Amino acid sequence: MRIKIWLFSIFSACLFAPTFLIVISSCYAADLPLVVVLSTGGTIAGRGGSSTSLTEYKSGSILGSELIDAVPEIKGYAQVRVEQIANIGSTNMNPAIWLKLANRINEIFKQDPKVSGVVVTHGTNTLEETAYFLHLTVKSDKPVVLVGAQRPATAISADGPLNLLNAIRVAGAPVSRGKGAMVVMNEEINGARDVTKSNTYRVEAFRSGELGFLGYVDSDEVAFYKASTKRHTINSEFDVSGLTALPSVEILYAYSEPSLALIKALGVSGAKGIVIAGTGAGGLSDAEREALKLLGPIGSRAIVVRSNRTGNGRVISRKEFDAEGMVPADTLNPQKSRILLMLGLTRTSDISEIKRMFREY
Repeated sequence: MRIKIWLFSIFSACLFAPTFLIVISSCYAADLPLVVVLSTGGTIAGRGGSSTSLTEYKSGSILGSELIDAVPEIKGYAQVRVEQIANIGSTNMNPAIWLKLANRINEIFKQDPKVSGVVVTHGTNTLEETAYFLHLTVKSDKPVVLVGAQRPATAISADGPLNLLNAIRVAGAPVSRGKGAMVVMNEEINGARDVTKSNTYRVEAFRSGELGFLGYVDSDEVAFYKASTKRHTINSEFDVSGLTALPSVEILYAYSEPSLALIKALGVSGAKGIVIAGTGAGGLSDAEREALKLLGPIGSRAIVVRSNRTGNGRVISRKEFDAEGMVPADTLNPQKSRILLMLGLTRTSDISEIKRMFREY
């Protein structure tokens, strides 16, 4: 009798094995973090004419869902939902899409508490700008991870698949909470505030200068070693939920004997702010300073922020520039300074308040 029961048990196990495995698989998947991928295009979604077309390709040719399907290993780390926000090269990224992304991410975190994090696939040329905008406007301590690629998806040794897998791992890792927006590429985690693209074609293109990256994504774990002490995400005062556009802020590049035509043009352009990519520690020539004075009295002209073109180091207050109503950018590069000034101007045009923001963010 026992033998018959044993044989029946074996037969039943074999008969219902597929169902049993599906149940186990479903339970396993349910234990994985839920990550939402928002796709915007870029080289990571690029398509070239051949596997060796590393520089000649069309960005934003592949859908985000296709990128996920091409990396089956993702299923071992997370449950993934994909939404297509745009499909463009990042040179065409704009504030309208920034606002759409920020509001959608805030909506996702608010409506679905099961979501562990969000990944944004993005072209690399302006990736750091989108990352910093989200760093300042997402109202959650859950991770937002931006990821791109230096080689198109069709290239031999494409870097996108591993970058995407690692970005999803970071977005789903509990240790990533509270770090703000991040950029994950080349197995490194960079903070949105300090990271910048530093190479045209090499896969190790993103660097955070002297301040350094936050950690690694290795085969065993997501490992953090530092975090930014500046305000961001849930500690940010910026709210873009009711905005349809951002104030106009332009960037001027300082160099030996610069033309003053651009400064004069900005005087009639309606720009609310100007960021100077200054020489050295945010320096301007006497001619540039005189031209800026012609834009009008302090308090009624565009707010001027002094950044620098060197890539490292602080721009700090100096009496001569403070007297002319200029705001020091601290360590923010010109493109990040522009974003902070745009957001600052949605709240105030008071120079002392803008200075405070540049100290705190």
